[in-house]
Amino acid sequence: MFITVVCGAISGFHATQSPMMSKCISSEREGRKVFYGAMLTESVIALTWAAAGVAFYGETGALSEALSGLGQSGVVYDISTGMLGTVGGVLAIIGVVACPITSGDTAFRSARLILGEITGLEQKPIKNRLYITLPLLTVGAFLTQLDFNVLWRYFSWSNQTLAMVSLWVATAYFLKKDNKWYHSLITAFPATFMSAVSLTYILMAKEGFGLSSSIAYPAGIFFAAACFGIYAFFMKKGRNSGK
Repeated sequence: MFITVVCGAISGFHATQSPMMSKCISSEREGRKVFYGAMLTESVIALTWAAAGVAFYGETGALSEALSGLGQSGVVYDISTGMLGTVGGVLAIIGVVACPITSGDTAFRSARLILGEITGLEQKPIKNRLYITLPLLTVGAFLTQLDFNVLWRYFSWSNQTLAMVSLWVATAYFLKKDNKWYHSLITAFPATFMSAVSLTYILMAKEGFGLSSSIAYPAGIFFAAACFGIYAFFMKKGRNSGK
């Protein structure tokens, strides 16, 4: 569920927008509204479509068959026009199309800014932007030739894995910078859960290692427990040192 819903569950993609958002907001306090607000909005959208899919087709089996026969776009069209009528369906479809387009735009833009910082290329001159943008668009054009269903699964897993990494980075930041150690629990708990989810999925998935659940689930739980154990060690060390 967490891998399928992707951004609606918890999104690592939003973490990649930091270079761009830092240039658009006037204070770090606004980051809560921008990032956390976006996460909540996406979760509502995800739950709405999940509920609409099951409600429209009656059961998950029928929804799965529709996805196999019609594809994602066909299912979106059927649900939108069937439940909202022609006008409502058109508006819903436009919304579904607009989200991926704007996400793609922000993804390329943030990638350009990140690479600009890594390479030291100032991004105000147009030619410097083109040095990074053209190779990025070439890679993007290549990816569009691949099977989207398979590509989406890799994106889904990498998104959740990035969320896990971002949460652990935030946890480490709290342990190092914050005087109140228990603040780190806010990010440590979801980071631990997503550690189990990310590893279990890639071990079991056909596009991953294709291992059985009897191996993948214990491995995911062990990995999550190990991560939390390392966190607990440093948390205790920090408390003992008075930091």
